[in-house]
Parts: sequence; structure tokens; C-alpha cells
Amino acid sequence: MIQPQSCLQIADNTGAREIMCIRVLSGKSQKKASLGHIILGVVKQALPNMPIKKSEIVRAVIVRTSQGVRRSNGLTVRFDQNAAVIINKEGAPRGTRIFGPVPRELRDQNFLKILSLASEVV
Repeated sequence: MIQPQSCLQIADNTGAREIMCIRVLSGKSQKKASLGHIILGVVKQALPNMPIKKSEIVRAVIVRTSQGVRRSNGLTVRFDQNAAVIINKEGAPRGTRIFGPVPRELRDQNFLKILSLASEVV
């Protein structure tokens, strides 16, 4: 579960490396977010000479959590780290590549562009 003050790695090539969640924008409870929920975050680490700078406020969708997500067939999907993909206001990813695996549950939230850019869907 991701809540305010949680740090997440970035799984795309926008130039940001780490963000800190400052607000959960979507989800059943407004305090915690899991896979497929949109958060508002501030960039804590960024690469130089890239479009996204340090201390910039961005929207991101959570693509990996270390907290497991239970599927209907009984499997639990969990990852080693928390990760997010930076998106624009329309919900399209700002980067052109997605690094690492992304779960199939993102299809239910209509993030199909993220799924198509990902190297592996689990």
C-alpha cells in the first residue's frame, strides 16, 4: 500500500528516478493506494538534462507494489519494490519506454498504453 510520504522508483524513461507520494488521487479509500491507482508526487531524484526536473510535481500511476495483490484464481502477485509510471492529465504515459514487469491488473483501469509499452506483463 502506498500512502503519503512513501517513496517510489520510476519505471519509465522520463528522467525522474524517484518520487515521493504527496496525495492519493484515486482509489476506494483516499488514504492508501495500490496497483493502478493515480497519485500526486514530487520528484526527489532526477537525471540532468531531462524534461522532468527535481522538485517538480507530477501525476503517476502505480505499476508495482511490494504489498501483494490477490487475483481471483488464488495467486498473489508481489514485487521487490514500489514503482510508478509518470502520466499526463489524460492518463497517457509521458515516457516512451517502460522498464521492468507490470501486472495484468492495469488492463482493468484502462492503462492499455502502459501495458503495450511494457517489456513484460505478468
